[in-house]
Amino acid sequence: MSTSTAARDLLSDAFGRIGKGAALVIDGLTPGELSQRVTPTANTIAWLVWHLARVQDAQVSDAADTDQVWTSAGWEKRFGLPFDAYATGYGQSSDEVGQVNVDPELLAGYVAAVTEDTLAYVETLSASDLDRIVDENWDPPVTLGVRLISVIGDDLKHLGQAEFIRGLI
Repeated sequence: MSTSTAARDLLSDAFGRIGKGAALVIDGLTPGELSQRVTPTANTIAWLVWHLARVQDAQVSDAADTDQVWTSAGWEKRFGLPFDAYATGYGQSSDEVGQVNVDPELLAGYVAAVTEDTLAYVETLSASDLDRIVDENWDPPVTLGVRLISVIGDDLKHLGQAEFIRGLI
């Protein structure tokens, strides 16, 4: 197995687990349960899953130099959230978190679309692609490989938070 194939397989497995995990955490919940808070200012399952998908969508589309699924496939309009079209949830207030009240099927559909888009992009990567600098605002500059691992790590943390909340529900 080549280095490129091994790297693609690992990235595909990780992003696939995030997509499947998000679908499982949403499955069978009502919109009210998705929006339930365990404390008055806590994140909700709806926001956590929306946020992890938005971050993945934004970061992967930037790396691939493509449009975000959120805007290009009409998800932004279907969700109808009162945020800027390119908001990902980063830095949002507790009040903004509470505005993510969505249908479980809509949320699952967006997660599936982002996962599909991400997996298609990962399949195009070579080992040398992972060494490409994608952000020079850090020291050392961030490579594509580091950026993708960062997205995976962030998404897994938020998925774990959503799973914990589901367990409390």
